[in-house]
Amino acid sequence: MCGICGIVTSETGERPSLPTLKAMMAQLKHRGPDACGYFIDNQAGLGHTRLSIIDLSGGGQPLCNEDKNLWISFNGEIFNYLELAKELKASGHIFQTKSDTEVIVHAYEEWGTDCFKRFNGQWAIAIWNRKTKELVLSRDRFGIRPLYYSEIKGALIFASEIKSIFAHPKASRMFDPAGLNEIFTFWCPVAPRTPYLGVKQLPPGSFAKFSGSILKHQAYWQLDFPEKPQSKYNFQENVEAFREHLIKAAQLRFTRSDVPVGAYLSGGIDSSVTTAVLSQYTNSPLKTFSIRFKDQEFDEGNFQKTMVDRLGSDHQDLVVSEEDIGSAFPEVIKHTEHPILRTAPAPLFLLSGLVRKAGYKVVVTGEGSDEIVAGYDIFREARVRHFIARNPDSSKRAGIVEALYPWMKRSPGSAPAFARAFFSKSLDPTDSYLSHRTRWDTTTSLKAMLNPELKSNVEKMDALSTLREIQPPRFSHWDQLEQAQWLETKTLLSGYILASQGDRMLMGHSVEGRFPFLDCNFAEFVATLPPEHKLMGLNEKYILKMAFKDMVPHDILFRDKQPYRAPDAASFFWGGTSQDWIEEITRPEFVENTAIFNPKAVELLMTKCRKIDGSKMSNSDNMRVVAVMSTLLCQKKIIEADYQFKEDDLPPLTNTIDFTK
Repeated sequence: MCGICGIVTSETGERPSLPTLKAMMAQLKHRGPDACGYFIDNQAGLGHTRLSIIDLSGGGQPLCNEDKNLWISFNGEIFNYLELAKELKASGHIFQTKSDTEVIVHAYEEWGTDCFKRFNGQWAIAIWNRKTKELVLSRDRFGIRPLYYSEIKGALIFASEIKSIFAHPKASRMFDPAGLNEIFTFWCPVAPRTPYLGVKQLPPGSFAKFSGSILKHQAYWQLDFPEKPQSKYNFQENVEAFREHLIKAAQLRFTRSDVPVGAYLSGGIDSSVTTAVLSQYTNSPLKTFSIRFKDQEFDEGNFQKTMVDRLGSDHQDLVVSEEDIGSAFPEVIKHTEHPILRTAPAPLFLLSGLVRKAGYKVVVTGEGSDEIVAGYDIFREARVRHFIARNPDSSKRAGIVEALYPWMKRSPGSAPAFARAFFSKSLDPTDSYLSHRTRWDTTTSLKAMLNPELKSNVEKMDALSTLREIQPPRFSHWDQLEQAQWLETKTLLSGYILASQGDRMLMGHSVEGRFPFLDCNFAEFVATLPPEHKLMGLNEKYILKMAFKDMVPHDILFRDKQPYRAPDAASFFWGGTSQDWIEEITRPEFVENTAIFNPKAVELLMTKCRKIDGSKMSNSDNMRVVAVMSTLLCQKKIIEADYQFKEDDLPPLTNTIDFTK
């Protein structure tokens, strides 16, 4: 895993600046502390910081082909690189290294941009062709690895992180109201939008070409489902194929590494399945890591212990308190670079620190299962809402909402009348977005906190227009569960789960995450399954449970679904006191100068927090607190940061290619 960045100008443009390229690289040191390198000529500069995982001695970057016309800076892993290398060697390609990076170069030579369809992996790629003066950028199918860019006066600058782009002296640094509007609707901006004006992200499953100061995008992959009506496939045959696909995906991600690989173990079904597969189907010793919480409402330690005892893994866990989360939060936001609405990334940031301290650079995790195999409560909720919509006047149908969210202290069953009224709102059975309306409506309430001018501006925007623009032509023909899955992958998965909770929290401590459930072959197979094989009634991830019932204890396999959560407002305020940094960013002068929130609204919210136990605050107030804190920290840590650097801020400089001399 690595960090990449670069500057490409038009033929008549200003020559790329090596000091600027180095300044951009310095912002990515945490992504690649082992080494760094650069390529520069009169039109392009590519930077790279390396976290060495495959071909430790020979995989330095930037790297080129035989005639030195193609140069690459690459962040990620191509898990089927050995198979591709064999095919390419048979076609006459000569390799100088054993790295997956060089496989990309030769694959691009052989197949052009069609090579991206052949890769099974996670990547952000930049390829510069010195002969054609063309830059190609590519990002993996689900957006596991980040890739941002900005167009500045005929030049394109790109990087793994926004901080690296902001290190360019000509990059503007300000919030984008449209990006904030999407965050305060979907929890995250939808690619290509970001929270910052002039900065975009390459959409997952796409590539872009920059030539002659013109940038053109093209999708090479899209999550797709069969059109209705679907045949009723043989369930047992599907179970067997499902198991085979997932085992192979986990094996690839555990064995394709030249350094030891660990695994996250949360106590839920997803990580329990992946760790069980690694234990049974690989020969390497298994090292597992877990988060535990001081607050028992969030702790899953008993389930973790059950699985550790079964596996006999070498296990370490980290007990996290509310104070730990609050103390780490400013550093967490420095890495997310986005405003967030929950504190959940913070414990994951602390956990990756434990992983790195234990000497591990790579972990396998269960991310992606809920989206691909339909595990989220929002899918169950949508099924209930569709069920009610078919006969809204039926009290028996409305009563089923009480079965939702059994893990919550204040579950719908504890206030049935309110729950029925809440989940029965906006019940249009023809609405393709019905599954997500309640979440989006709840999140949209955050906009009441905005300052009057921004609020007026945002109210004129239609956040859903972005989704409509990228919605596949066949979307309306899919089953309602499949529509909900697509929405989840296009919003929360790539924009928050894999970004703020995934890549950034892992790479904050120079750790790479690998995700078997997001293996392209596995995901494409699961997409062909009938919806009821994934969500059987209200029984989520049914086929996953059936496929691995011999490997995971019954108590874990059939426990109530409990999503990963962390204390929110309680992490910032307790016993009438608060974290020290909060006073600085919530000063009325700072809030007013940031021009995002209404200073009076922030002051009232802070007063309320100091009077009320954070654990007793409403869901909406918890969300408001985190949204305000994270946005103001983005202003301070990202927009107003000092991007000056010294040469010793860089990792060891090993690869330097300068064609300007």
